[in-house]
Amino acid sequence: MARSLKKGPHVDENVLKQIKGKKPGTGEMIKTWSRACTITPEMVGFTFGVYNGKEFIPVKATEDMVGHKLGEFSPTTKFARHGGRMQREIEAKTSEKETEKLKKATE
Repeated sequence: MARSLKKGPHVDENVLKQIKGKKPGTGEMIKTWSRACTITPEMVGFTFGVYNGKEFIPVKATEDMVGHKLGEFSPTTKFARHGGRMQREIEAKTSEKETEKLKKATE
């Protein structure tokens, strides 16, 4: 659910303190547990290590991400593929096509 417009976006003060005085694009990862923190224009160019419950996932903030939350780019669950026999058959066909392309490219 969206935050009220009169309250404004939620930006964690600790994240802002860590950004202050640093230059974007240095590659230094800023570790944070604040997944609910909204990405602001001041954060563009920095790399954040967003905790997903197990490890810190590197998230490089870009202009397209402004207004979104840090947690949106650090999934907490691992996707298990769907399907059984049918899915295996489909994957086998696609892998055969890829091997044929590689053989043609090497010839």
